[in-house]
Amino acid sequence: MSSDIAGKVAWVTGASSGLGHRFAQVLADAGAKVALSARRVDRLEALAGEITAARGRALVVPLDMADVKAIGAAAARIEAELGPIDILVNNAGLSRQSRLETFTEEDYDAVLDVDLKGPFFAAQAAARQMIAHRRQGRIVNIASVAAFRALGHQAAYSVAKAGLVSLTRCQAREWGRHGINANAICPGYIRTEMGGDFWETEGAAKLIASLPRRRLGEPRDLDGLLLLLCSFEASRFINGAAMVADDGSMV
Repeated sequence: MSSDIAGKVAWVTGASSGLGHRFAQVLADAGAKVALSARRVDRLEALAGEITAARGRALVVPLDMADVKAIGAAAARIEAELGPIDILVNNAGLSRQSRLETFTEEDYDAVLDVDLKGPFFAAQAAARQMIAHRRQGRIVNIASVAAFRALGHQAAYSVAKAGLVSLTRCQAREWGRHGINANAICPGYIRTEMGGDFWETEGAAKLIASLPRRRLGEPRDLDGLLLLLCSFEASRFINGAAMVADDGSMV
């Protein structure tokens, strides 16, 4: 399923940890030339070293997804050093927790800038290259089950992820004629660094006990779905989908 990913240029945002780190490794293992973006450059360089040691090719492209001008510059650098972008994995994200009545404008803007505005313009930059070079492309937006259900004290995050699902559909509608497929992966509860110490709390234990199989997901549980949506042949008729991978937590 992943053979046609070999040789493609894949851009992974938020690659310094968690799902993005895993996605970059998976695509590199499938033979893609991977551009790694995030703010924590030391972590990107360590990941690039791992990929290079495994005979892959990786390019470190530092990026703050809240900086739209920097997004365009990052995409231009990727094209110059690796070639036109074929695959974009819009993974960068953050969350702020607060009750609705106390949520600040600063926190709201921080979440929406990184989780929705940044992905909007990263996809625009990648699609412009795909269209200009008349190349098929694959855009995979990493949303969340929060797009479909209200998570406690994470209103801005839920709003951003719902918007990302809607953006995915708009991308599929407008860019499908250019051979660009846009889809979203909507993970459930995955154990990553983003969850911090929460997973060790009593509240987390209660949450996990309420899940159908009483377990959290691991980043590797999304490998198959990622490879499906990045494959040019296997995903040729999948466009505009929001695919939930939550181990049944929303059933």
